[in-house]
Amino acid sequence: MNRRLIAYVSILLFLGCSKTKSADPVVTADPLINIKSVTLSRNSSSAITFPFYVTLNKASSKEVRVDYKTVNGTADDNDYTQKSGTLTIPANQTSAEIDISVKNDSLRETDKVFYLQLSNPANAKLSGSGEATGTILCNGTYLPVSDSGYTAPAGYPGLSLVWSDEFNDQNINSNTWNYETGAGGWGNNELENYTNTTSNAYITKGGYMVIEARKELDGSYTSARLQTKGNKGFTYGRMDIRAKLPKTKGIWPAIWMLGSNISSTPWPACGEIDIMELLGHQPNTVYGTMHWGQAGQGSVHVGNSYVLSGEDFSQKFHVFSIIWNSSKIEWYVDNVRYFTGNKSDVTGNYPFDKPFFFLLNVAIGGNWPGAPDGSTVFPQRMIVDYVRVYQ
Repeated sequence: MNRRLIAYVSILLFLGCSKTKSADPVVTADPLINIKSVTLSRNSSSAITFPFYVTLNKASSKEVRVDYKTVNGTADDNDYTQKSGTLTIPANQTSAEIDISVKNDSLRETDKVFYLQLSNPANAKLSGSGEATGTILCNGTYLPVSDSGYTAPAGYPGLSLVWSDEFNDQNINSNTWNYETGAGGWGNNELENYTNTTSNAYITKGGYMVIEARKELDGSYTSARLQTKGNKGFTYGRMDIRAKLPKTKGIWPAIWMLGSNISSTPWPACGEIDIMELLGHQPNTVYGTMHWGQAGQGSVHVGNSYVLSGEDFSQKFHVFSIIWNSSKIEWYVDNVRYFTGNKSDVTGNYPFDKPFFFLLNVAIGGNWPGAPDGSTVFPQRMIVDYVRVYQ
């Protein structure tokens, strides 16, 4: 027999007698369980649901189960309804939801957190710690306010109350106050973004308007700036504003006025009357100033400061006033005069004989107070009891 044929037959016999080895089974890795944190604002009138979404990075042919429970952080049973149990994700699906009920409350306070923890997964593994955070934004408009402090008389001899806002409505009066919004530094390298939301300006029980400067979760700063341009403008008179002021590094509250003709006569030619300014790191000192100058250029100004003895302006209400006539403007704290700016002090065009409108704001950072630092505390609030004009 041909040697090649013999070799070929031998190979066939060998292959036929050998056993085929089965392939090793393919091992499929368990899916990973992820849980997403939730941040929502608390409702003042009814409970809301915080939906925690639990997802798998891939579908499984088996049912996936995992235990869960809520854990208190700064939030407790007064803030949300605790819950525990076992979550099931059916086979071939990749998500499910755990709903936690957060109780209603109108109190404005520091935001609160609780945690949702996963454990004991079946047919899956936890990704990371298996914990999510529920952040309750406590942005209600009820802020307990002590009314202690100086109270101005209801009237003055020879003067009549021509306009006031006592802030007794539920909302800020949009027929009086306009919101100025946005960022960009506002000409002073300020850091805040001014908004038109109740996070930053609102009326609270007792008849107070609150302007609140905040550091948001993303590290940005927000506040509010309101003015009466086009709605309320005044020439001469006595202006009384009763307010309690913030106190911390990098905060700059102001109660002030600008010439109503600012659109056609740019600052500082329109004139500026700073009824009150305060630097948060000097909380016992307020400043009163009058500014003027050529349009589009730096201002010329005169002013003075008032130092409160034995306390600071964050502790009680004080009344900040000007008495303004055709020849001078006088500045007062609690009816104590501390500066007079005379018409003779003003060089060039005299702008303080025309209508001016009000502005109320709390700036963050800027050229004068400097930026917030590690000592700065948020939120900070300027609380205004009333604005009154007598003529």
